[in-house]
Amino acid sequence: MKDHEQYVRYQEDRIVLAAIGAHLETQTSRISVRLPQPVADSAVSAWEREELGGISEETCEEHDLRNDAAELALIGLAINSRGVPDGEEVVVDLDVIQVAAALQAARDRG
Repeated sequence: MKDHEQYVRYQEDRIVLAAIGAHLETQTSRISVRLPQPVADSAVSAWEREELGGISEETCEEHDLRNDAAELALIGLAINSRGVPDGEEVVVDLDVIQVAAALQAARDRG
C-alpha cells in the first residue's frame, strides 16, 4: 500500500462495512432464485466432488479461487437439498452470502 494513512483508512472502512453487514444479517437470510438447469447441475457436481489432499501454501489468488469453489459447492448443496425443477430451470432459496459470492464472481469476471 502506498502510505500508512491510506492503509489505516481502509481498515476503518472495513470495520464500518462489517458493521453494516452485521446489521443487514438480521434483516435478510435467503433469496429465491432461478438458475438454468445446466448451471445448477454443475453446482451440484461441485458439491458432490471429493477433493483429495490438503491445502498447501497458496497465493492470495489461489485462496480466492478456492473460496469461490467452496461457495459454488455450497450452492450445489442448497440445490441438491431444496432445489425444485421448473422446466429448464431450478428454483432454490440461497443464502444471501451465496448470492453475493456469485454476484461478486460475475463482477470480477468482467
